[in-house]
Order: sequence, then C-alpha cells, then structure tokens
Amino acid sequence: MAIKQLLLATLLVASSTVSSAEQFTVKDIKVEGLQRVALGAALLRIPVRVGDNIDQQDVSDIIKALYSSGNFENVKVLRDEDVLVVQVKERPTVANVSFSGNSAIKDEQLQQNLDASGVRVGEALDRTALSQIEKGLEDFYYSVGKYNATVQAVVTPLPRNRADLKFVFSEGVSAKIQQINFIGNEVFEDEELVSRFDLNVDVSWWNFLADDKYQKQVLAADLEALQSFYLNQGYLKFKVDATQVAISPDKKGVYITLNLDEGKPYTIENVRFKGELIGKESEFEKMVPFEDGDLYNGALVTGLEENVKKTMGEAGYAYPNVFTQPEFDDENQTVNLTINVEAGNRIYVRDIRFTGNNSTKDEVLRREMRQMEGSWLNSKAIETSKSRLNRLGFFETVNVQTVRVPGTDDQVDLVYSVKEANSGSINFGVGYGTESGISFQVGLQQDNFAGTGNRVGINAMTNDYQKNVTLEYRDPYWNLDGVSMGGKVFYNEFEASEAGIVDYTNESYGGSLTWGFPFDELNFFEIGLGYTHNTISNLDSYVQIEQFLKAQEANISSSGELNVDDFDITLTWTRNNLNRGYFPTAGNHQRASYKATVPGSDVQYFKAQYDVRQYFPLTKKHEFTLLLRGRLGYGNGYGTSDDGNDNLFPFYENYYAGGFTTLRGFGSNTAGPKAVYDEGVGNNPNYAATDDSVGGNAVALASIELIVPTPFASDEMQSQVRTSVFFDMASVWDTEFNYLEDNISYGDQYYYDYSDPTNYRSSYGLALQWMSPMGPLVFSVAKPVEKYEGDDEEFFTFTIGRTF
Repeated sequence: MAIKQLLLATLLVASSTVSSAEQFTVKDIKVEGLQRVALGAALLRIPVRVGDNIDQQDVSDIIKALYSSGNFENVKVLRDEDVLVVQVKERPTVANVSFSGNSAIKDEQLQQNLDASGVRVGEALDRTALSQIEKGLEDFYYSVGKYNATVQAVVTPLPRNRADLKFVFSEGVSAKIQQINFIGNEVFEDEELVSRFDLNVDVSWWNFLADDKYQKQVLAADLEALQSFYLNQGYLKFKVDATQVAISPDKKGVYITLNLDEGKPYTIENVRFKGELIGKESEFEKMVPFEDGDLYNGALVTGLEENVKKTMGEAGYAYPNVFTQPEFDDENQTVNLTINVEAGNRIYVRDIRFTGNNSTKDEVLRREMRQMEGSWLNSKAIETSKSRLNRLGFFETVNVQTVRVPGTDDQVDLVYSVKEANSGSINFGVGYGTESGISFQVGLQQDNFAGTGNRVGINAMTNDYQKNVTLEYRDPYWNLDGVSMGGKVFYNEFEASEAGIVDYTNESYGGSLTWGFPFDELNFFEIGLGYTHNTISNLDSYVQIEQFLKAQEANISSSGELNVDDFDITLTWTRNNLNRGYFPTAGNHQRASYKATVPGSDVQYFKAQYDVRQYFPLTKKHEFTLLLRGRLGYGNGYGTSDDGNDNLFPFYENYYAGGFTTLRGFGSNTAGPKAVYDEGVGNNPNYAATDDSVGGNAVALASIELIVPTPFASDEMQSQVRTSVFFDMASVWDTEFNYLEDNISYGDQYYYDYSDPTNYRSSYGLALQWMSPMGPLVFSVAKPVEKYEGDDEEFFTFTIGRTF
C-alpha cells in the first residue's frame, strides 16, 4: 500500500491553495481515533461524500466542521490513494469539577458560571473556554481590588479519555486605598468631598459603613454620590473629567486621582410645567420646592418629579414619563426648569388576584382592598391595600405586581402575592430567675381561625402562681361597615406570693363584650362592657392597702375574704401605621385605653394607659432599625364608700415592672415598691419593710432597641429571625404613699419613697426572636444596670408564644 499523504495538519495550512494535480475523487472515507463520538455523527459533520472531487478548500471545510462540533481538539486530513482519511483526537470528557482556595466566590456561583459556559460533568472539555473563564474570574477579582489574584484551571487526564478539572484560586488580599486626591476643586475642600465616599483612607474601627479596600463598583457609586452632592449645591455643570487609579508595585495599595470641573452655581429663575397635565397644573405648582432666586438643588428636582408621578399614578396614569429640561443663562448663572409630563394612557384595573394564601380565604384579603376592580388604577390605593394586608399579621411578606392585560394598552391585573405566617400559636414559656426559679406557661390561640380572619383563643395557663382559662372570639368584620365584635369569658386563680408579690389569693371570673369602629385607615376605636367577680383571701394588712380595706369593710366576710363585683366600661383608641404586622421595620403603633367601673360597683376606680412603638429604619433596606417604646399608666379610685372613706385604687389592679414584657433582666413583678407593715402602737407608727413587691398605681416604661441583621442567617431566614440589642428603663410608684423616713425599725434596705417616680430601674441586653412553626420563640439575656434591694434578677429568659 502506498504511504499516506498528509493533506492538512492544521487549519492554517488548510487555508492555502493547491494545484489541480492535488485534487482527487473520493472513493471512500475513513475516520480514525473515534472513542466516544459515533462514526455516523462524525460522517454527518464532514461536508464531503464518496464520489466528490475535493481540493484544498474542501479539506479546510472538513477541519472547520469537525472543530465546530466541539468534540475534537485535533484533526488531521490525509490521503491514501483515493481514500480520504480523517484522523481525530477527541476532547476528553469532564469527569469531575472541583474548586480550591476560593472564599470570595461561593462554589455554587462558580458552578453556575461554568454551566453557562458549557463546562459541566459529562460534557467535552473545551480548553479555549477554560482560558476565557480564567480571565473572567481574574477580572472579577481585579474589580474588587484583589490585584494579586490568580485563577488556574488544572486538567488531570484520566483513563478512557476522561479528565479531572480543578480550579485553583489564589485570591490574595484586597488592595487598600492609600490616597484619594482631588484636582480642580476650589469651592469645597478635599475633606468635605471625601466624606461623601464609602471608599476611604484609614477607616476607623467604629465606622462600619465605610471601607478602605478598593472596589471598582463602589468607586462608581461614590462618583455618583459626588455628582449628586454638587448638583444639590447648585453646580449643574459639574463633571469628573478624568479618573485615574494607580496601583503600587506590590499591588497592595491604590492611589485614586479625580480631575474635577466644578463649574458655577446656578439659581432658579423660573419653573414651569409642560405637556399632558390632566388638569392638575395648579396642584403641581404647589409642589414646587423653589422660590425664584433659590439655589438649584438636584435632590429637590428629583423629588418634584417623583411627586408629579405619584399624583399621576393616583389619577390612573400608571406609566407617566416625567423629565426636567434645564435652560441655562450662563451670563447670569440662572436656569429655567421645564417639567415635561407625558401622561400616557389612563389605566384601569380589570382583575385583582391573590396567590400564596393557602389557608386564608380570598374574602379576608379582598375586604382589605382599597383599589377596586373596574376603576382606574390608583397607586396610593394599591399601597394602602398592601399595608392593610401587612398589618393583619397573617403574612410574613406581601408583594403586589401590576400585570398588563394582553391585547390592551389601558388595562392591568393586580396580583398580590403573600407568604403566610403561622397565625396560630401554642404558647409555652420557660423562665429562670436567681430567686424565682423556673416557671412555665401554656396556651393555644388562632388569630386566623380556619382562614376566616377571625380570632379564636382557648388559653389555659398554669404555672407556679396562676391557673387561668380564657375563651375569646373576635370577628373583625361583624358588619359590612367594618365594625368588629368580640368577647371573652375567663376564670383565674392567682397566688400572689408565688409571683414575687406580697401574699394574697385571688379567685376571679367574668366576661366582656367589645365593639370596634374604624375611623380611617389608621385609627380605630373600641368600646367594651365587662363584668368581673373577685374573691380575695389570705390578705395581709400592710400599709399600702390599709385605706383601701377600710373603704371595703362592707365587702369583707367574717372569714376575712374580700368579695367584690365590678361592672366596667372600656374605651380604646389605636393608631397603627406600621409597615407590616410581622416584624415591622418602619412606622408607629399607638394605643390609649381608659377603663372605669360604673357607679354602684363594689370598687369604684379608673385606669388609663398609653403605649407607643416607633420604628426608625437606619438603612435603605431596613437591615438596621431603631425601635423606641414607651408606656405611661395611672389609676386611682373615685368617690367615697358608704361610711365616708375615699375609694382607692384596688391593689389587685396595680402596675408592676420586671419580666420580659416590661423590664428585661428583672424577675417578673419584682422591680418596684415593697410591702411595708406598721408594727407601732396607737398613733406611733413603727414601720418594717420587706422584699415583697406590691406594685403601684402609676407606671412609666421606656426602651431603646437596635434591630440588627442576625449573624450567620441566610437571606430567607432574615425575614423569620430578629436580633436586637436593647436598653430598658422602668419606674413604678404609688402616688398615695406617705413616706416617713424616721419611723423604720428594720428592712430599711428595702424602704424608700415609693411615691417618687424618679426611683427607676434599668437594664441592657440582647434578644433573639424566631417565628417558628409552633409560634414565636423569644430568647433574651439581660443585666440590670440600676436596681434596688429586693429586686430579683433574671439573666436569661426563654418564651414561646409572645413577642416583646
């Protein structure tokens, strides 16, 4: 057989011309070197058939076609007389992909990048693609200031034409900013300009928002912030002429130089509106934040545009185009602003749909809607509806999407997507105190019973000092006007001495009915009628309740039991402006209540209380939020008893401090006035103080809490877990207490002026809340700062079913 003639070894040679003598007619085609690729698949790729007369161009086309299949890394075309011989070397198959040394990029992100490039287990290995991937990854590291970073793809051959692919990373360290220089700034000093940057030099340890490591994306954002700063000062023609980033020889330092052209400040000469103003020109003009002659401010102009868009959106123009066109008078350094308004089509809502409400009925969500189907789209009504769904407390998240109706240009559908929270809870609590020991409580409540939005509670609580059974029901939409109705019945046994309170036993039962009336979207009023029977025994006649017991002599039995029947009226105002009912991050919640027993009740008293929570988001995405809370409460008796004694506030209604819901770090009910006994004779008092808490008829609570991202929690878990650091303060006092400093025989360490509200307690600590499948789990650790003798400390508290 004649020696095979090499027609082509590389694509470069294949592109050259040959003489007609080298042309021949193919009588057979052989493909050598195939392992994984089927012969038929290879022949289909070859653009030559038996009987064809081929030349050098045909050979070049054969090699191009086989290379383009992605299955071969080497192709040779030879001639054996009239037989065309194609020798191939297949690309190895990727058997395994691994990564080493990468910390800035997660394995999952790398694998997604490789999948997009076609590099995955089972596929042919393309070495050209590996080079592009290496370069792309190194470019990423350069963009975040890691100029020493290298990425190398290591290919290890394996039997049966397979290969092990491993990416080896050497990330190095991020280059630190050594200096930021400004050239051309005459109006503002370097220190003023660099203070606008997130990138900085010599960052202090406490300035956690700044960074001294160079990142290309952060620098771009800083330049935008610099541009905004100058625009807000009236410099409309400010620009950055050049940005120079120099790297030190060791690639560990970066020097940034910015060439600035500040221009001149411009004042506003006139602002006018132009275009489709839909009859709201006068309303738009009232929004203008400038007077003639005011300095131009870019942020105010942007705000004006957003306000115009908002007003257009409330009138049904969902997609307006609003832009500002400046006209400069460079000689006088003034500018005329023309706000151009393109209204577009007026949009109507065809349908409102809900998704994700697997348990909650559609009607419960639909009755919160302020945007109606068939009417024009109102952006304010849409957001109000979203807020109302959030405040229900049934959902972890609420999102709304506007979907255009196919085939129309003036209709949309609204889709509210909700993620249901666990609106029911099994309440189980465990607490530990240095003196109170371990306590338990248990209960069951469903705030969204059977998806109807109605609240049903069957709470049976038992612990060392209390046994309680409560049945409650509330229908938030008793009628179509949004009037709510609810009621409850209860039975309670309370052993005060086990709760850190001076000894008495109270067996009570009763019930109430409550009606609620919405005033507007934020304000809600309630009126309630109630009845309570109290049987109080084991009474100690200590100083603070002597006058109360004198007024109640007619209701004290021969065995020393106090039996009273009270009928009361309760008025409540609630204002809820929280952004959501489930872990809010913005807005406020206020509640004021007034309760008074009706004349003729055995105990005539009133009780008023005001609670407020205010959330201040500290960052744009609300990762950091400041929470301020407060409570003020006061109660007293009114009128006189049948024997002429003044009615006083009943001791069993007293306010207390201490415990998770009032003052963390202190044992439940133990932070406040203590029982004082008079052991004197006749009109000569001789007081003995104890460490038994008695509470008071007035209370003031305050707390400041910084809500922070939960460490090590995933993005999904961040919406279910809340971590905070806090500082609590509380004061409980008795306005009727008569302080006699010199008449104390023993227990003086517990004795002070209980009528003085400045005798406060305080603590600090850390809290963690988790919305678990069985209800809220709350953990807290706290340490008292200001405390008094007789106060119990409670360092750790664990509770299921309550949030603070």
